[in-house]
Amino acid sequence: EVQLVESGGGLVQAGGSLRLSCVASGFTFDDYAIGWFRRAPGKEREGVSCINSSDNSTLYADCVKGRFTISRDNAKNTVYLQMNSLKPEDTAVYFCASTIVILSLAPGDYDYWGQGTQVTVSS
Repeated sequence: EVQLVESGGGLVQAGGSLRLSCVASGFTFDDYAIGWFRRAPGKEREGVSCINSSDNSTLYADCVKGRFTISRDNAKNTVYLQMNSLKPEDTAVYFCASTIVILSLAPGDYDYWGQGTQVTVSS
C-alpha cells in the first residue's frame, strides 16, 4: 500500500521557520519525484516545490523562491521542505505527493497524496 505521511507543521510567528517531512512507503521511492503542495482556506491547491529522483533537480513556485528549500534522503524514503522567513500568507495545509513525471508543480501530474499537515503563520 502506497503511503505518504507528512509531519512538522505547526504554529509559528512571521519570520520564523519550520521543516516539514514526508515519509513514503509502498513504492520504489528512488524512481519518483516528490512534490509539496498547499491549500489555503478558500483557495485552490497550489504547487510549492518538487524534487526529482534522478539528479535531485528542484523546482519552486515564485512565491517561495529564496525562502523554501526542498531536499530528499533516499536512504530514509523522506523528502523535506525547509521553510524560512515564513509569512502569514504561507498559512495552509501542506501536502506531499509522488509522481513519475520528472518535475512538475501541476497537481494533476501526481498520483499519490498524503493527508497533509497544517502550517499556521501568525502576524
